[in-house]
Formats: sequence, structure tokens, C-alpha cells
Amino acid sequence: MSRDISGQPGVIGIALGAVLTAMLAEGSWQWFATYIGVTLLAVLFSLYRLPTWTPGLRSVYVGNLTAYSLVVGLCVAITLAPMLQRWAWLFPMPGTRARCPSLGTYERIRTEATLANLSGRDAEALAHTQEVQSHAAVADCLSATTTLWLPVYAVGVAVLVGLGAWITDRVRGRN
Repeated sequence: MSRDISGQPGVIGIALGAVLTAMLAEGSWQWFATYIGVTLLAVLFSLYRLPTWTPGLRSVYVGNLTAYSLVVGLCVAITLAPMLQRWAWLFPMPGTRARCPSLGTYERIRTEATLANLSGRDAEALAHTQEVQSHAAVADCLSATTTLWLPVYAVGVAVLVGLGAWITDRVRGRN
């Protein structure tokens, strides 16, 4: 594919797919988001090529590079979202995850209070319901926290991808 082709509509479709994925996701980030993100990245990398590097901030190249970098950042953020939600070492923002276990404990107590008249009948069912409700509350809290911080990861990736592509293309342009 020629590097001089500009205005490739594929990047717009990929961006739309990524945005719809992020907007329609309800509850905690599931592993299917990783699959969607990787699929969108594969389509982007296989079908889209930046135009040949040209100097100047108002060049077609800079506009295409900006769109390309932002879409890659968005796709990577969607890919990483389930991991960011589940792995504290990948999402080390101090104080952001700390309140989620407390919400799980609160939900466990609230469930017991709601089902208090049934607790004498089936304690095992009550314990199971408490566990399910607690897990859902913690997952929703972690999901909301992760979603708040996803743009930071997306912009960071976009900046790295943009700089990497710009430097690589500039070196190619000189040769």
C-alpha cells in the first residue's frame, strides 16, 4: 500500500468502533474488551498507513499522525481496561482503589439487612447473595475508577506512538 494515500476512512471506522465499545460498556470491564481492542489495533495496523512525512505543522501528515495516534491510544486503553481494573501493579494511582473494598463490605451488610427475615431459613443462600452483591459492588467501583483514568493512559500511548512514528518517518524522509 502506498504511503502517499491520505484520507483513509478506516481510521474513522476504527475510532468509532473503539468509542462505541467504551460508551456501551456497562459495569465492570470484561475481557472481551481486550479482544475488541486487539482486533481494532490489528485492523488499524494492517489497513492504515500514514502519508509520507512532510514538514510543517499544517501538513496533511501532522493531521493524519494526530488522528492515528489518538485512535491507537484509544484502542490500547480499551485493550488494557480489564487489566487496569484487576491488577493494582498496572494501575498504581494512589488512593483510587482503596475505597472499593469498603463499598463491598457495605454492600454485604446492606444485603444482610435487606434479607434479614430470610436469614434464619437459609444461611448459605444469604452468604452467597452477600458475596455476589459485594463482588458486584467492588467490580463496579473499580470499573468506574478505571474508566476515569483511561484517558490518561490513552493520551500517554498516543503521545508515545505519535513521537515514535514522527521520528521514524522523519528519519526515513531524510534518507
